[in-house]
Amino acid sequence: MEPLVETVIEDGRWEELDLPALATRAAEATLAALDIPAEGFTLVVMGCDDARIAELNGTFRQKGKPTNVLSWPSEERASEEPGVAPEPPEPGDPEDPESLGDIAIAFETCQREAAEQGKPVADHVTHLLVHGMLHLLGYDHVEEADGDLMEATETRILAGLGVPDPY
Repeated sequence: MEPLVETVIEDGRWEELDLPALATRAAEATLAALDIPAEGFTLVVMGCDDARIAELNGTFRQKGKPTNVLSWPSEERASEEPGVAPEPPEPGDPEDPESLGDIAIAFETCQREAAEQGKPVADHVTHLLVHGMLHLLGYDHVEEADGDLMEATETRILAGLGVPDPY
């Protein structure tokens, strides 16, 4: 059986924060909070630096500057109706799990934002990983109603992890 999260470390500073453990904890908590079984799914989380995420942001979003987190869902899962949660994905076989997609997270931006907001880096990273997971599951914040739903869902998941409301 494949693990839920495959972690790719491009910047060794992520090792100090134990990104693999943070990513697995955030992914498991997100799925559990949405009543989605973790078995039968997989995703990739890449811990990189600002230069790499700026490159990815330029390539995929035409914004050639660093950002905190990017996500690439394996398929479109968004609800057609604003403010309505997307349908949960169907799990694959545990021996051949369904990919939810990929998440990239930038070390320097996360560290700087956490310092600016006066919160532990691990809490901020956990929030951003939950945020990225929700994007993989079809949540977005394009419409105000969707953003409200996504924020409320993030806050609920983070509370279950003992992370204070980031908003």
